[in-house]
Amino acid sequence: MDFYRVKPLKTREIGVRVPASKSILNRALLLSALTDGDTRLICNDYGDDTEALLSALSALGIRYEIQPDGILVHGGKIAPRATLDVAGAGTAARFLTAILAFRGGAYELRASAQMERRPMEIIPALRSLGATIECLKSEGHFPFLLSSSGVRAVKAEIGTDTSTQYASGLMLAAALGNTPFTVELTGSRTAGSYLKMTAELIRRFGGGCERVQDGFFITPIEHAPDRFEVEPDLSGACYFYAISLLCGAKVLVEGVHENTLQGDIRFLRLLGSKGVRIKDTEEGIVADGTRLPFYNGIDEDMRDYADQTLTVAALAAFAESPSILRNVSHIRTQECDRVSAVIENLNAMGAHAFTNGDDIFIEPAPLHPASIKTYDDHRVAMAFSLIGLRQEGVEIENPDCCKKTFPRYFDLLDKITE
Repeated sequence: MDFYRVKPLKTREIGVRVPASKSILNRALLLSALTDGDTRLICNDYGDDTEALLSALSALGIRYEIQPDGILVHGGKIAPRATLDVAGAGTAARFLTAILAFRGGAYELRASAQMERRPMEIIPALRSLGATIECLKSEGHFPFLLSSSGVRAVKAEIGTDTSTQYASGLMLAAALGNTPFTVELTGSRTAGSYLKMTAELIRRFGGGCERVQDGFFITPIEHAPDRFEVEPDLSGACYFYAISLLCGAKVLVEGVHENTLQGDIRFLRLLGSKGVRIKDTEEGIVADGTRLPFYNGIDEDMRDYADQTLTVAALAAFAESPSILRNVSHIRTQECDRVSAVIENLNAMGAHAFTNGDDIFIEPAPLHPASIKTYDDHRVAMAFSLIGLRQEGVEIENPDCCKKTFPRYFDLLDKITE
């Protein structure tokens, strides 16, 4: 599909089911695969990022079975040599690289052209722990050769400014290792929500993960659980929850609850601060914006739930006053330069968007039809499709990029706009 034309929303009551949380599922897959025994992961559908991780695990000799309610993983030892392709999956890229360095062996790691452009800032940390990493094209980037005799150190330091996935990779590697290990964190996001998620998953899988100042003291997992239930993807759910404020609708996403491990729950709190009524029901959280005739601009620090920066930008385009999205400079190095994607696409539609330092400023103005450049980035495609629910004539280029995390996103959009 070359483009998707968004249809204006007519209904004011929406119920949807979203895929499994990629962040939780991919962590759980690794914790299941590299420990002894079988673990049944109960989950909804999943996207290309998880398929990429499953393919890499298969190349390492891990067996699994796709079942109607999820994935049955047969954990065990991995091959000491293999060639792996992580495609465009950031979690597979960062987490597997750390785990292989800790486990030891000789591996060739490849990735998509998009992933090759993204820096792998964990490489210096792994080299300092004794791993040999030879980058085959550009220093600090995929593809590369990794060889290691295992990690004998008891601690490592890693930054969190650009991405907390590097720190999560070290934490997971330590939990799947043989001896206790301390991950010392530096930077601005040492208390980030994804680090809390990683720590909690290590605990739920039977390992120890104790907070020590700005880091974690980790003791290895002895035996994974027989069964683990993976939450629905709150990042994907937020596109639909945004409709409650954007279009004055009532939205239910099945299986999402307040006790989630996912940091994007802050997006629902943002909606609540704008007057959307948030209620956790047996079926899932309901966001009800049916009584809101308008909403004022948004002033929000996005540092710790940056995946929703583009979603908030779409809402800001229809606010009654200007908005500021703070501390977002680190999203320039994700699947695309997401700051530039926000600025370029909003300005092309008639809004006035610009940056100053680490922040995005958005001044609403009458919008007009436009073709949205997605830069092969699933979050750009999904977030800017929301604008088309209120502004006719919005086309999304390359909508298939959503297969990365949410293969049926535009099918669901068709369903709610038919």
